[in-house]
Amino acid sequence: MKRASGVLLPVFSLPSKYGIGCFSKEAYKFIDQLKEAGQSYWQILPLGPTSYGDSPYQSFSTFAGNPYFISLEELIKEGVLTKKECESVDFGTDATSVDYAKLYEGRMILLRKAYERSNVYMDSEFRRFQEEEAWWLKDYALFMAVKKRFGGIPWSEWAEDIRLRWQNALDYYREEMYFEIEFQEYMQFKFRQQWMKLKAYANEKGIQIIGDIPIYVAMDSADTWANPWLFKLDEKNCPIQVAGCPPDGFSATGQLWGNPLYNWEVHRNSGYEWWVKRIANCFRLYDVVRIDHFRGFDEYYAIPYGDKTAENGWWEKGPGIELFRTISEKLGHREIIAEDLGYMTDTVKKLVEESGYPNMKVIEFAFDERDTGNASDYLPHNYTRNSVVYTGTHDNTTTRDWIESAPPDDVAFAREYLGVGEDADFTLAMVRAALSSVCDTAIIPMADWLRLGAQGRINTPSTLGGNWMWRMRAGEPGAGLRAAIRRLTKIYGRLPGTAGRPDPPAPSRASLGRAAVSAWRAGCGRPVVPPHP
Repeated sequence: MKRASGVLLPVFSLPSKYGIGCFSKEAYKFIDQLKEAGQSYWQILPLGPTSYGDSPYQSFSTFAGNPYFISLEELIKEGVLTKKECESVDFGTDATSVDYAKLYEGRMILLRKAYERSNVYMDSEFRRFQEEEAWWLKDYALFMAVKKRFGGIPWSEWAEDIRLRWQNALDYYREEMYFEIEFQEYMQFKFRQQWMKLKAYANEKGIQIIGDIPIYVAMDSADTWANPWLFKLDEKNCPIQVAGCPPDGFSATGQLWGNPLYNWEVHRNSGYEWWVKRIANCFRLYDVVRIDHFRGFDEYYAIPYGDKTAENGWWEKGPGIELFRTISEKLGHREIIAEDLGYMTDTVKKLVEESGYPNMKVIEFAFDERDTGNASDYLPHNYTRNSVVYTGTHDNTTTRDWIESAPPDDVAFAREYLGVGEDADFTLAMVRAALSSVCDTAIIPMADWLRLGAQGRINTPSTLGGNWMWRMRAGEPGAGLRAAIRRLTKIYGRLPGTAGRPDPPAPSRASLGRAAVSAWRAGCGRPVVPPHP
């Protein structure tokens, strides 16, 4: 990856008057803002349809898209919805937060109306989409239709005939639920149509999309229901072991994710066919792909199914470099980021090195030994070029909240390391440390550019409720902040087509620093206050 920078912002965090960020004009506006700010990347979170808990890392499908992201504005333009209909739905009153309960109740009704008015069965482009995507679409659409028929319960609790995919049951439900299945296919068609248009616009503006995929799939997903042999399930398609992480400094009982584990022997014997299809599909949607929990390909943590904590798990060997060599052989060179955060063993480090993929550095981890057990790896002076540096990720609190809530000794060390006093802007110092680092790529969460506190946090791991909700306000980021971002990007040599030197006449270093801080403060539109009164 070239020396450049970008912004981390989930699609759902975009401003929107219809309850959630989506592929609307606000998304196009954000791309324009990224270009104006001198950025090269827009990093997002997984785009799949979310299940219980609304997490993009627990999806009903590896290959499907989230219907929530379909732009209602575009459907209004098509004439299948009216503005009045959309505005009559209660999406909640807080413009800075997603209300998923109201979203679920209101948006699906609108999408169903759009489908019924669309005459989509007459659309040759839709029929072509059905044919080309049949290898995953038929199973997914049937899965979602049957799930609705059974009141949304997990497929493991369905009637035996359809749970085990008996042919007579598959035939019955496909006929019985024809229109519900077509509705599901329609939503996937509109999702793909709108997203590909948005991605093309981003690429035209010089912005590459960094996508994100979780290593595992959800148990309650079309993937496990349609392909049970790919996972460690018993003869009744119940999990034998599930995924998670062992106890650490943050959790004495570890993290119990509950995802079914892969049967890597089956994958190996098939030439990793499912994984090749998965990665190929990702690179239709994204320019760069971040693979979450890369460590799991070296060793994965197995927990007996039914355990209430992760304490009794053990490590088992994953596919290792063989998987990625196969992907490279089948698909050619692809831009992949290895999410190697957490406790790093020598074998994990070797796998990342062998893959050639850039790994991740999170500056926040450098000042908190509990996060990783190897905090020194995250100090900027230890970085290497083939890395992607972040101030924080979707799983971290914002930089401003960290400095306000972290243990005093950690805060003192962070300030000493960065050379900033009690009255200095710590967030700006962290951003500068990331941008000035040797790492080829720097990604700054939008919440840090906006200097938000805890309200800008996206997710708190191992918790349910209150996550995946934060949204930007309309008008953010403002013109002043966009100018400040561009200035800092240029100073540190990350502006496209520049060597990183300021435009003439070059100000002094001191005045340059003061100018950047002033622009930052003006652009945020928020008062700069010391983190500790």
